[in-house]
Amino acid sequence: MRALALLVCLSVGCLAQRPQPCSSPALLTGSLTISTQDEKWVAVAKYIYDALGQRICLREIGSYDNKTFTLNVLLLYRQGVLYKISERNKTCEKKRLNRDFHPLAIPKDANLLGQAVLGSSSGPGQGVLVNTWIGQLEMKNRTAKYMSTVTEFGCVPISTLVHTPKNGWMVTRSVNLLQPDMLNSEP
Repeated sequence: MRALALLVCLSVGCLAQRPQPCSSPALLTGSLTISTQDEKWVAVAKYIYDALGQRICLREIGSYDNKTFTLNVLLLYRQGVLYKISERNKTCEKKRLNRDFHPLAIPKDANLLGQAVLGSSSGPGQGVLVNTWIGQLEMKNRTAKYMSTVTEFGCVPISTLVHTPKNGWMVTRSVNLLQPDMLNSEP
């Protein structure tokens, strides 16, 4: 009987330590790279992400179908407004934003693929423990498969791969994550 009780306690302890889906910090700034499997779209972007105010600012430069583009947008989800800013033309175009805000998070129905250490695990502070999650997202007209890697502590995004039948695989990598001091609205 004691052996059974010990086995149950160990099982519960092990299950409690299993990583759980998580939400990224509400305020993030940094850069990201985006590329598609067929190399039609390659871009580098700086972003400011504010889940509290439901707003995202993107400054992007890239290539689509071998044509260079720049994009500077401010997405204000609460107001339902998108501002497309052209520094070259010195214009600001206001458009309606018909999308819901989706916080950076691992969906609750995601499946843990595994854990790994980026860097070294031979000494303290030499590596970062990450979790890789897989699943499917239901979109308007299709289903997309995804694989997303985030840090175990803090749920900071590292990379995401999304696959749709139309576009194939698209890879997004987060780099140069900074303190969110750009989000302070005080002068």
